[in-house]
Amino acid sequence: MRRPYFLTHLLKDIRLEWRSKDAINSMLFFALLVVVLFSLAFDPTRESSRQIAGGILCVATMFASVSALNQAWTRELRHQVLDAQRMTPAPASSLFLGKVLANFLFVSIVEIILTPVFIIFYNLHALGNGWLLALVLPLGTWALVVNGTFFAALSIRTRNRELLLPLILFPLFIPALLGMVLASSYILTGEQDPSLWIKMLAGYDVIYTTICLLLFEVVLHAE
Repeated sequence: MRRPYFLTHLLKDIRLEWRSKDAINSMLFFALLVVVLFSLAFDPTRESSRQIAGGILCVATMFASVSALNQAWTRELRHQVLDAQRMTPAPASSLFLGKVLANFLFVSIVEIILTPVFIIFYNLHALGNGWLLALVLPLGTWALVVNGTFFAALSIRTRNRELLLPLILFPLFIPALLGMVLASSYILTGEQDPSLWIKMLAGYDVIYTTICLLLFEVVLHAE
């Protein structure tokens, strides 16, 4: 049975990351550093930690992911791999989807490792439906990764791509970041129903995933 094109790209990126572990190590180090520094700076109590923890976790994930997103396409520039992929009969959307799924997997692994550390440092116990965090974090992570992968490809041939990516990505990610922060805070504090923000995150993901898939072929073949 023929393997889907996007699965080929996904498995290739997983093998490369398994050998080097560059993206996961850099993300994990940066995210842990942010969590520890904020815990020392605020000295959070049980009550205050529920109010700020959602924002800290989302911001730590956002900044840590930028390094991995930049590295994802940098690998393709070596030995003209990206030029070779342009000439393959596979649709451009399959390359983009494979990259997005790989980056989503890497960021999710960092979040899973980070969660117990986060709970310990901030002494967290959700007063709302804690299981909803398993929905909020993947939705927010997907919003970050799908936009980040697209704009990383858009800026890959620029001289200051490491600086350009966050300048483009962060303003567009603000609605999703707001949804992640408020939904996480409401779940942890139990003050309000987070369903509105979860629906907003889902809608954001659908809209931006569709746009990126439709436009990526133009980005891939641009000189």
